Amino acid sequence: MAKRDYYETLGVAKNADAKTMKSAFRKKAMACHPDRHPDDPEAEARFKELNEAYGILSDEQKRAAYDRMGHAAFEQGGGGGAGGFQDFNDIFSQIFGGGAAGGGFADMFGGGGRRQRETMQRGSDLRYELEISLEEAYAGKDIDITVPIAEDCERCDGLGAEPGASVETCSTCAGHGRVRTQQGFFQMERACPTCGGQGEYVSDPCKACDGVGQTRQETELDVSIPAGVEDGTRIRLTGQGDVAPKRGGSAGRQRGDLYIFVAVKPHELFERDGANLFCRAPVPMVTAALGGDIEIPTIDGGRSKIKVSDGSQTGKRLRLRGKGMSVLRSDKRGDMYIELAVETPSGLTKRQRELLQEFAAEGGDQHSVSPESQNFFDKAKSFWDNLVD
Repeated sequence: MAKRDYYETLGVAKNADAKTMKSAFRKKAMACHPDRHPDDPEAEARFKELNEAYGILSDEQKRAAYDRMGHAAFEQGGGGGAGGFQDFNDIFSQIFGGGAAGGGFADMFGGGGRRQRETMQRGSDLRYELEISLEEAYAGKDIDITVPIAEDCERCDGLGAEPGASVETCSTCAGHGRVRTQQGFFQMERACPTCGGQGEYVSDPCKACDGVGQTRQETELDVSIPAGVEDGTRIRLTGQGDVAPKRGGSAGRQRGDLYIFVAVKPHELFERDGANLFCRAPVPMVTAALGGDIEIPTIDGGRSKIKVSDGSQTGKRLRLRGKGMSVLRSDKRGDMYIELAVETPSGLTKRQRELLQEFAAEGGDQHSVSPESQNFFDKAKSFWDNLVD
């Protein structure tokens, strides 16, 4: 198969300057780097093709020869090989390695060798699910929780070796934590399979932690739940996560964080919508008809007396200002809405039934006594009449 034009491979014009070619190579190389596409031979082939093209075009003499003769300039001794690089990683050390602009790429794909291991080691973050009541969400609360957190093993002091045993430099990777594998003339770097990227090897693993260097310890923490917290809120406790492993790093260690996810339990009386609360209150039929007062509980544990006007219907909503939930990081409160539900009496005595029958007999104008019912049946009658027509 004929080779693709090097300019086409990089996606640049033939008169492109060095800066343009470098930028194009960097973008394409990051997209198809084999470490981003493990076990993908096509990605590896594209990556190799890019390196070869840039190796030629980034050299002024080789580029001039290629412009004159094409690929023939580098075949059968015509120009000294495709790019003259013994290792394609040499190209990356020029494009990505060193300086502020290059360090990120080497760190991303493990090209830093021992330098990568000398960066600050950070422990894992932890997640804790905390369920609280609506009352606790309203008032806020300090809660003690117990979390299993990874700490240095006390027996081996985090080294992973039995007391008295030594921690040896891994002979496979010579302490770098990375090994290179050769595929043709293309090299790839991976974590050392012997030491797992630690660069060190324990011949006699600690019996308490199985050589890991860490054990999980039940740790009690005091968590402050702020007033007004909502369902699904995430609270971050900085530095309360796992400790970083002691082995495998030499530039210090940093703990991970603990993330607490708050779940607010459903309430038997109130429903919440943001800072507002909703309560459905049953009202005796007589109170709804004649008017009167009913007593309503509030989330702060208090009681509020509300006036029900005569003739109140189911669904009527009353508002209590400032009786809702606390607003997070504020001294304000939402409102509370009371929805009336008129209750039909049941289990009537004989006399009560007689009184209701007398009431029905004295109904008179239904529009004035039961306006909603009469209005509904008027519409129903009109509906049926229209169907007949």
